[in-house]
Amino acid sequence: MSASTLLDSPAKILATAVVPWTDRYEFDEPMFRRQVQAIAKNLTRHIYIFGTAGEGYAVTEKQFDQITQAFWSCAQEAGVTPMVGLISLSLPTIIDRIERCRALGFRLFQLSLPSWGALNDQELDRFFAETCGRFPDCQFHHYNLLRTKRLLTAVDYQRLADAHPNFIAVKAGSADPAVIADWLKVAPRLRFFLTEFGYTIARRTHDVGFLISLASVNPVRAKAFVAGDDALRTAEGAAFTAMGAMLKELSAGKYHIDGAYDKMLYRVSDPKFPLRMLPPYAGASDADFAHFLAGLPAGWRP
Repeated sequence: MSASTLLDSPAKILATAVVPWTDRYEFDEPMFRRQVQAIAKNLTRHIYIFGTAGEGYAVTEKQFDQITQAFWSCAQEAGVTPMVGLISLSLPTIIDRIERCRALGFRLFQLSLPSWGALNDQELDRFFAETCGRFPDCQFHHYNLLRTKRLLTAVDYQRLADAHPNFIAVKAGSADPAVIADWLKVAPRLRFFLTEFGYTIARRTHDVGFLISLASVNPVRAKAFVAGDDALRTAEGAAFTAMGAMLKELSAGKYHIDGAYDKMLYRVSDPKFPLRMLPPYAGASDADFAHFLAGLPAGWRP
């Protein structure tokens, strides 16, 4: 399966693979490969690395290459459509990373806007021209999040989609009905991947993709959430609210980076998966995880 098949076979579920680090903060490749294979077998074959949860902002170029090489190899073995996230303050670094990944075989990428300062319209158009425009044989998602200091709207997306046929999708975490309704003006030209609460709202009117987060603690239940009706998805909101509240309480004053949460979520499926984050960012403790696991809502426990 290649990245170029994505438009012909739209993903229903999009999942991240987070990066496991040894106690010496070295990439644990066997653990990573096991994770990718498990996600592909039990949840979805549409997997990406190096979003915010995947510490794409934190790795060195050497680590980036080591992990992308392992991901490409493992993706081929597991029949995965692999996507690489690109997070950097430097556009030339992003371009260099695309070139190196493209040489490996990747054709699907996730863009995050440079965040040292919010891009204006001219800078935004230039950023997409130097990525989507520079690599017409590749396809691109945009990760729309406030960390980049600018949330894109339907007006932005329509202009960018008109300019770049290979700009194909957006992933976002908003649960604001007005924001979601605005984005969906550009559907189905762009496919939107939304997390649990936003997905529940958008599925009432549109065929959108599921950017899985909290639901990843139970792949069987997560797939039922996607396959079910609006009433089922709405009813599951209470469980997601409870999980989110638990994570917020456990992390208060200790850790706050996405990957700290996502590593706990994945550890529910693999108890040996390490929770550590690349310094200086803090991760959850074993005690935090034990508390979270014990408090999972009924029906979501493995």
